[in-house]
Amino acid sequence: MNPQIVIGAVALVVVAWLAACAEAGLARVSSFRAEEAVKSGRRGSARLAKVAADPTRYLNVALLVRVACEMAAAALVTYACLEAFPGTAQALVVAIAVMVLVSYVAVGVSPRTIGRQHPLTTATVAAYVLVPLARIMGPIPSLLILLGNALTPGKGFRHGPFASEAELRALVDLAEKQSLIEDEERRMVHSVFELGDTLVREVMVPRTDLVVIERFKTVRQALTLALRSGFSRIPVTGDGEDDIVGIVYLKDLARRTHISREAESELVSTVMRPAVFVPDTKNAGDLLREMQKERNHVAVVIDEYGGTAGIVTIEDILEEIVGEITDEYDRELPPVQDLGDGRHRVTARLGIGDLGELYGLEEYDDEDVETVGGLLAKALGRVPIAGASSVVALPDGRKLRLTAEAAAGRRNKIATVLVEPVPVPAALPGDEDKPE
Repeated sequence: MNPQIVIGAVALVVVAWLAACAEAGLARVSSFRAEEAVKSGRRGSARLAKVAADPTRYLNVALLVRVACEMAAAALVTYACLEAFPGTAQALVVAIAVMVLVSYVAVGVSPRTIGRQHPLTTATVAAYVLVPLARIMGPIPSLLILLGNALTPGKGFRHGPFASEAELRALVDLAEKQSLIEDEERRMVHSVFELGDTLVREVMVPRTDLVVIERFKTVRQALTLALRSGFSRIPVTGDGEDDIVGIVYLKDLARRTHISREAESELVSTVMRPAVFVPDTKNAGDLLREMQKERNHVAVVIDEYGGTAGIVTIEDILEEIVGEITDEYDRELPPVQDLGDGRHRVTARLGIGDLGELYGLEEYDDEDVETVGGLLAKALGRVPIAGASSVVALPDGRKLRLTAEAAAGRRNKIATVLVEPVPVPAALPGDEDKPE
């Protein structure tokens, strides 16, 4: 066996190993990391930044070098085996076995592991070679890629490390498993992708949950409603709840009443701002960008029939990314608190069946509502706000007074309801003697 051929094959494998290291390292170094290296004064960071600015070009050069060296090494090994073994078939089998082993271990597994474990160092070292090599090769790597694309169906060679959104999602999951990012950060990245497929109707506040005010009400009434409900922006309705004609802001009401006490008796329609209308099929991500550009925080959502489906705020869309927005006053409440004398404080989400059990009913159902909050809203005929109260009748004839207590959460929904039995008037003397 000619030693010079063996040495040449080993040298080619070493170069292929270095090229594979460069590929793995460059695939994991972004332009942002390269800029950070430049700011930190890392040696060779200027060349690295140049490579990271055009990764496709230099990845193609590394790919071409690796493939060329592997093929050349395979040819040399085959030639050496043909000289060392008498039979052609035997020589080819040995050559194939040697190159499979070398390609898998020396060019496949080892360099890629090193490149992924030390991407910044590997990419920096590779930049010293790839920058002048790319200048020497000129357009050859790009022309070979164009030739490959012409012979390959589909979109051809991709211009980046991710072929699809699924690959990027998988990389984010991998980063979380390796403790490079937190679980909340991983969820946030996934939420950004999901926002692109989210419609406005999925994040809006439905019309049935809206606190509104009629346009013929006064500024004073609107200010009182805003303070009691906790909302800083309230839709203004015209002919009915389905006809939203504008939005009134708490700061506008406060400013108007501060300037002049006489303004309290003015109609709320003189203070309201024009409403922005969007279809319920609009993409939530597109709406968020429009709201940022136009500095608008609330929009009225219209259904396919032209009716009001609800409203959507910029906070509703942001919650799809960062999760529910709460404050220091939000806390987990027990579903039921016994206050004595038959009085209970219950959460608005408590089922009316559970409410019936508190007062000794085996079965309590309502075909229209399922929760105590819904029962109060049905009795009032509107969305309850803090302090709203109404009396409801149980199936056995007893009556309960439901009183909405303080609102909670960003949407100021009623969190708890005070439930107390309504005392039955005592019978007057002689009533039992009166004929029925």
